Amino acid sequence: MITAEQVKELRDKTSVSAMQCRKALEEAEGDMEKALIILRKKGSEIAEKKSDRTATDGKVLIKQEGGRALVLTLFCETDFVAQNERFVALAQSILDEAWDDGIETAKANAAAKINDAVLAIGENIQLGSIDEFTGEVIGSYTHFNGKQAALVVLSGGNEALAKDIAMHATAMKPKYLSSNEISEEDKEVVVEVVKKEIAESDKPEEIKEEMLTGKLDTYFKEQTLLDQVFFKDSTTTVGNLATKHGASAVSYKLYILG
Repeated sequence: MITAEQVKELRDKTSVSAMQCRKALEEAEGDMEKALIILRKKGSEIAEKKSDRTATDGKVLIKQEGGRALVLTLFCETDFVAQNERFVALAQSILDEAWDDGIETAKANAAAKINDAVLAIGENIQLGSIDEFTGEVIGSYTHFNGKQAALVVLSGGNEALAKDIAMHATAMKPKYLSSNEISEEDKEVVVEVVKKEIAESDKPEEIKEEMLTGKLDTYFKEQTLLDQVFFKDSTTTVGNLATKHGASAVSYKLYILG
């Protein structure tokens, strides 16, 4: 006979419903290890069936200490699940393991954890990325219930400045860190679009060339983090703000889910 204590023990280990735990224990004839295997096998089967369902919602979690930071993205189908305690705990568990034992170990063990969560939650859940950043000064910011985040690495400055720049990045969503990152291919695409706009003008050709140069300059400044007007102070750019505080931006990354 399966006891309530056995069901509770299995539920504490897996977080799935009491009914599912009881059924697994009955199938395993009371053997706890076999019941765990049965539940995980069912979780794997359910996860596989749901894997083709769109999972674009989710959570971005950041763990940061000193000059090291890890950023994890975990996807699900709906905002309701993204805010679910079980889902958030799953994301935190994977992130903590990556921090302590390494990213590859965390990725290797993530599938089993995700299968258990799918069995309990009932949605497609997919691990996105686990990125590691190191540097002299690191700042991060998460926004919109953890669906948007940015991480900035500086040389010089301080963490408060890096966090302010990360906050700016989540608000303004730049595509490039600096003008050096703009590829010729990207320039060609924008030139083609702007030229079509200018072609409709009846201005002389030399004026059209000036218009083209001006529009391209404006567009790419709006898309480049260091050239953007700082959202807290319209009198300076992000690049000038960093310079003022004795810092330079080494790298940044923006995460947007949903």
